[in-house]
Amino acid sequence: MQLKALRYFLMVASNRSFLATARHFRVPASSVSRFIAGLEKDLGHQLFYRSTRAVRLTEEGERFHQQAREAIDLLDAAVDDLGHNEGALSGRLRINAPEAFGRLHVARLIGALQAEHPALDVELQLTDVFIDPVQGGVDITVRIGPQVDSGLIGRTVAAQRQIVAASPAYLAAHGLPETPAHLLNHRCLLYKGQFGTQRWYFRQDADAPFEGINVSGPLCSNNAEVLLDAAMEGRGVVLFPSWLYRQGSFERTQLVPLLGAWEGSASVESSYIQLLSPENKLRSRKVREVTAFLLDGFGSPAYWDEAADT
Repeated sequence: MQLKALRYFLMVASNRSFLATARHFRVPASSVSRFIAGLEKDLGHQLFYRSTRAVRLTEEGERFHQQAREAIDLLDAAVDDLGHNEGALSGRLRINAPEAFGRLHVARLIGALQAEHPALDVELQLTDVFIDPVQGGVDITVRIGPQVDSGLIGRTVAAQRQIVAASPAYLAAHGLPETPAHLLNHRCLLYKGQFGTQRWYFRQDADAPFEGINVSGPLCSNNAEVLLDAAMEGRGVVLFPSWLYRQGSFERTQLVPLLGAWEGSASVESSYIQLLSPENKLRSRKVREVTAFLLDGFGSPAYWDEAADT
């Protein structure tokens, strides 16, 4: 059984495409097919269902995939630590992050990371759909949400803070909400994702539970930046995470923060920004050092929260 065949198998399982796998490894698609066929022959099992429209793992392929992924990860970690106990990092590292957060805060650090480690190749995947890092072969996953026991090892970047704000023009026309209940009489700009329209939650005491209110308004979107732009145009009140904050928006009084005595949230539970990795990935010096690099780059407290407080 060839190591190359295992790597091709894992990539096809991840992206469900022989052609995309061939492009990734810069080899002919026929070469990928030949190695996979040889692997299936060696194992005595069909690993993929193939059709003109899709490629997916068989039941035997699913079982083999988990073990193969762990084996390759362990091998890569061993090679990484043996060959690079000191000095610059090298090889490929996969990072997955939510689209907006990744673009605003992760991508900006990649240049400095690669300037320090020029032999390091980074694959930055931006998606708002959570990808299982074990199944997807992701080294570091940025996850925003409640802390859950996912079987992954996590480092917390920061608690996710939410800001309620509106433009001076909107407040002049519609008045200043003094309590969360007053928002029921305001035009609110709402995020609508795969789980429906987002509710807003508030509390005054950090030890008290969040209480939800059913706000409504003229605009909903699955893109928080669209809602933030609409708020600056005077079209309503917006609830947005502090990491989406644009320092100039408050400095130029495009937005006025509201309800400062209350803690706002987009969920009934507190949310956190975390860097997650499978346990076997953390055996790699490369993963450990890049995780530390990102944490240092984000700062403590996170630089976006410091900006929002100024």
